Amino acid sequence: MTALQERPTSTPAPAVERPGVARTALVLGGFVAIGPLTIDMYLPALPTITRELETTSAAVQLTLTGTLIGLALGQLVLGPVSDAIGRKRPLLAGTALHVLASLLVIVAPNLAVLGALRVLQGVGTAAGAVIAIAIVRDLYDGRAAATMLSRLFLVLGAAPVLAPTIGGEMLRFTSWRGIFAFLAVYGVLMIVVGARLLPETLPPERRQSSGVSGTLRGYRGLFHDRAYVGLVLVAGLTMAGLFSYVSGSAFVYQGEFGLDEQQFGLLFGAGAFWLIGATQLNPVLLRRWSPQQLLVAGTVAGAVAGIALVVLAATGTGGLWAVAGSLWAVLFACGLALPNAPALALSRHGEAAGTAAALLGAVQFGVGALVSPVVGLLGNDAVAIGTVVVAALVLAIVVLVVVVRPWELPVPDDDVVPAAAH
Repeated sequence: MTALQERPTSTPAPAVERPGVARTALVLGGFVAIGPLTIDMYLPALPTITRELETTSAAVQLTLTGTLIGLALGQLVLGPVSDAIGRKRPLLAGTALHVLASLLVIVAPNLAVLGALRVLQGVGTAAGAVIAIAIVRDLYDGRAAATMLSRLFLVLGAAPVLAPTIGGEMLRFTSWRGIFAFLAVYGVLMIVVGARLLPETLPPERRQSSGVSGTLRGYRGLFHDRAYVGLVLVAGLTMAGLFSYVSGSAFVYQGEFGLDEQQFGLLFGAGAFWLIGATQLNPVLLRRWSPQQLLVAGTVAGAVAGIALVVLAATGTGGLWAVAGSLWAVLFACGLALPNAPALALSRHGEAAGTAAALLGAVQFGVGALVSPVVGLLGNDAVAIGTVVVAALVLAIVVLVVVVRPWELPVPDDDVVPAAAH
């Protein structure tokens, strides 16, 4: 299926229950939020965990890497499973696994056990990450999908705003282990909400239950789509810019500039404001420009902001606020690119949205897993973050030009209708 085309009218998809836009955004947003909450709530405690477990900052960052690895691997499995048995059951089961892992983290005796349980947490979190995206593709196409994804990226922006702040405030009266108790309670709440309010969006007639061999064939088919592969790589490289900030910011703000845990949470949240702003500006900009144009603009602007960050940090110009401002510019640029790359990629494979979303998410979080230790190896400072941002986004620009060739992709119509109505 070519990019952003509607399904053929000769073979209409069976009607499915389509909830209201607001309810869809709220419920799916709640599940999507599990990921950033799991990743970000314990960030203010990373220096404390380093001291308590008598290890190094680079070693503690591997617990973040483990979560991202679990997210990547879990999506590769859960995406095809949701194509085979429907969306709702694997979504709730994965969230239950996340709850179990969160409870076990509370009693983790050392860094090795903590790291292993963080991988398990990531696998469970993958359900919300990949299946929510697949549900969007079940219900919407083209610009409508990009708009709904922008709403979900509002959650991905708001959750990091709240997560370190909540985590920092919780550390006033509990240890870092109490943060994982909170995550377990939140997971239970989402299971109840999902069971009651979320309909099944993939009817039996549209499911693909072809077993392991069929799943592998599905992935092989995706790799044969040059533009899809390129868009997935661009999404992953853009996410690398975001995760370089996530993995290194605690050490930059607290180590380089001497902020405490609560101050870090507030400044980290202020940065996420710019990510939110860009994702919510995206639907407005889509009225005038295509997703392809916004994707190109976001990656180029992010690379320029990353270069500014490296120069300012390396020369010591402007201090804390120069570094923070450059980081916020990077986040704003990533916010423009992030909703459009997945929307363009998934619109090419609506017939296997779960598998397509799984590969997309696996690459995004797999790249994030690689970025976290790289920032640590480069020194866990602002120059290290900027270096990773520049490398990732310059490479994304190269992939756009050489592989994706956005000028060759068809521009979506303004009035693309929800997929479930076709």
